[in-house]
Amino acid sequence: MEQTLYEKVGGEEAVTKVVDYFYDELVLKDESVNHFFENTDMEKQKSHQAKLISFALGGPKQYSGKSMAKAHEGLNLQPEHFNSIATHLHDALAHFGVPEDDIQTALTKVATLKDDILYK
Repeated sequence: MEQTLYEKVGGEEAVTKVVDYFYDELVLKDESVNHFFENTDMEKQKSHQAKLISFALGGPKQYSGKSMAKAHEGLNLQPEHFNSIATHLHDALAHFGVPEDDIQTALTKVATLKDDILYK
């Protein structure tokens, strides 16, 4: 039986490290997107993001909170914001040694959520 990407990258422990790095070292230091998180409970946000990354990697912990459209309502996110976040996700995964092909697979899955995130 073939491993999921989630298992291949190291499961929950690896995803937690990726999420921490994603926010602490990339997103929250990026002035083009960090203002979206000014009034955000970051522990809760990291938990949601871990589930989103698990989804993207084919893992067992699936996001079950608000719909993506509802979660991004009122933010009026634009393509450049989505692209910045996607780039940060790419870089966080790469930082922990995830192969480029696997990163592209994950980003393709995340891209399926784009219509539910933009312009809300």
